[in-house]
Amino acid sequence: MESSDALTPADATPAVQSLGDVASGQSSADFTLERGTAQHGVVPDGSTRQRVISSILHNGPSTAAELADRLGLTAAAVRRHLTTLTEDGVVESREQRVFGARGRGRPSRVFCLTDSGRADYYTAYDALAIAALRQLARAGGPDALNAVAQARVDDIEARYRTLREQDPRRDPVEALAEALSADGYAASTVPAAVGQQICQHNCPVAEVAKAFPQMCEAETQLFSELLGSRVQRLATIAHGDGVCTTHVPIDVDLIRRRNPLPPQSTSGKL
Repeated sequence: MESSDALTPADATPAVQSLGDVASGQSSADFTLERGTAQHGVVPDGSTRQRVISSILHNGPSTAAELADRLGLTAAAVRRHLTTLTEDGVVESREQRVFGARGRGRPSRVFCLTDSGRADYYTAYDALAIAALRQLARAGGPDALNAVAQARVDDIEARYRTLREQDPRRDPVEALAEALSADGYAASTVPAAVGQQICQHNCPVAEVAKAFPQMCEAETQLFSELLGSRVQRLATIAHGDGVCTTHVPIDVDLIRRRNPLPPQSTSGKL
């Protein structure tokens, strides 16, 4: 859990989430795996370089000490890799965000992936997916794109419902984060001043996300419906932020009491 990533609610930024290979009709899970996304901690290349990239991808901006602890390496070894990755333009460093009173001493520096670093994982299919969706929009209009967006979030909803039915007392926000992670979003939850935040450390198709905001709109609406709260998008990878962050401005216990498991949505179904 990356408490340092919690944001203060502000004007929501348009964010779009991942899309399956529309041209071939693959499921989103197949699409993600085919592109080499590191799901469940597995990466195609087992090198230390890829392990460092994967750890930042799945856990968000990280200090050298945090990376060393996660990977079982010395801090010196991690710093050598970070230096090389920085020189290669794969990662960049910045001051760690501090919320509340700042302690004495210099703030820690964290390392996050650049757009080039994300491209180490995602280099194929973006242009194909965008071209396919543009053709779909020309042929079928906005309704066709909305149907694709709805189909995408239906997968997330199905996973969420399965998790909640298996354990109805489970934290709904954490269940949603797990459902998102199963779709390649590497999601976690972060406590906030009022409510919680869902942090998605990965966007499997960031370039598609930049072009088609309908995907974000459908996802944000789904979050609100499942959690019984008007959620607010604070930051997105597609917009250039390191993490897609969504604020859930309500107590989780109240969410559970108000809406144990909402009726299955039928809107937008094909």
